[in-house]
Amino acid sequence: MADNNRKPTTTDAGIPVASDEHSLTVGPDGPILLQDHYLIEQMAQFNRERIPERQPHAKGAGAFGRFEVTQDVSAYTKAAVFQPGTKTDTLIRFSTVAGERGSPDTWRDPRGFALKFYTTEGNYDMVGNNTPVFFIRDPLKFQHFIRSQKRRADNGLRDHDMQWDFWTLSPESAHQVTWLMGDRGIPKTWRHMNGYSSHTYMWVNAGGERFWVKYHFKTDQGIDFLTQEEADRMAGEDSDYHRRDLFQAIERGDHPSWTLKVQIMPFQEAETYRFNPFDLTKVWPHGDYPLHEVGRLTLDRNPTDFHTEIEQAAFEPNNLVPGIGPSPDKMLLARLFSYADAHRARMGVNYKQIPVNRPQCPVHSYSKDGAMRVENVTDPVYAPNSKGGPQADGERFPEAEVWNASGEFVRAAYTKRKDDDDWGQPGALVRKVMDDEQRDRLVSNVVGHLKQGVTEPVLERAFEYWRNIDQEIGDRIAKNVQAG
Repeated sequence: MADNNRKPTTTDAGIPVASDEHSLTVGPDGPILLQDHYLIEQMAQFNRERIPERQPHAKGAGAFGRFEVTQDVSAYTKAAVFQPGTKTDTLIRFSTVAGERGSPDTWRDPRGFALKFYTTEGNYDMVGNNTPVFFIRDPLKFQHFIRSQKRRADNGLRDHDMQWDFWTLSPESAHQVTWLMGDRGIPKTWRHMNGYSSHTYMWVNAGGERFWVKYHFKTDQGIDFLTQEEADRMAGEDSDYHRRDLFQAIERGDHPSWTLKVQIMPFQEAETYRFNPFDLTKVWPHGDYPLHEVGRLTLDRNPTDFHTEIEQAAFEPNNLVPGIGPSPDKMLLARLFSYADAHRARMGVNYKQIPVNRPQCPVHSYSKDGAMRVENVTDPVYAPNSKGGPQADGERFPEAEVWNASGEFVRAAYTKRKDDDDWGQPGALVRKVMDDEQRDRLVSNVVGHLKQGVTEPVLERAFEYWRNIDQEIGDRIAKNVQAG
């Protein structure tokens, strides 16, 4: 007996269908009819239901929540999202970097930490990682770096020899590789890792004063990690372990949270600071610039449609609201273009009209037409105009998030500062931050990685690479690898 209260199946046009199970045929045993438009719709949609995966950061998941300001930082930024007492809806996506969409969650890899704040002044995106630094400092090397971490052209396999070849020929990678090969290279769960902007950003207050900032989202669950053995076992037992953990934690009401703290550097101090403050391979020592609390991020809602709300979520560092701007970090400046361009290529030019990417504030733009546009355009569709269209307001929204620059057109590395080098900070991480047990695990992780197909002369360069970071650690790694 039919259940008249049950919702009827329909086509995508909303038309009721007669059967969920049987195609239209000539008699029960005859051929299928092309006029079965519901069957055609089902097959055609299925063939097209996968959009291209992200190039890096393909494997991931996320959740929704809120950000609440707990301390007053209005002296440093006028951004509405960071004003006292403000609560803002948020979306976060965690991810691995090198793996494909179906790869294990527990590979040794940095983790993406991408946030979207649905602010009253437009969407603000912070696209960071679970490490405060990165492998390179010039965007011209980014594509090459990612390819070195992915798969070979000939056999389609990931290759440690290729990875170490790139790393050892790029000494600026040493700081991030030390993080990667340490305990934090495989977090226990996404809930048990920090998130960092990594890049330096600019804050501007209501009086027009400018500051440089770095963001640190400190996990309130505490830092925890998986050993290499635990991670390898979990990759086989539950390759979606991190995705499952986040979803189930929120589902049972165990809402993870992070406390946002920032380092703040007065604008003029960047000119003479002992490290280049815009070098993505460097951190600012907390003794120089201590952490200031801003607020708390809490995740309390799972997606209801993973594809629509997570796979189609588009995070882009160019989404910067008034009071927040970029810095002279070359990597950041390149990302201001590359992320939005990747979304246009992957999902189409109107990806910002997908509900998960749509701002919660009014939009008055002159964008028009294009594939998959769903929001109506009204005339006038050009500027300037005398027809009542939106008009830029430089008095209310001046271009304040800027800095001075001059010089000849050159292709050159950053100008070196007094304490700038590639080995000092990773060496300090090994000697001053890690304890004996952490150093032992670091050596074990590196040795295991190098034994998986790394060949000469790359292997000898890897030993020297680690000796440059720390002589004792490098000697231990060489001895253990050569012992077989």
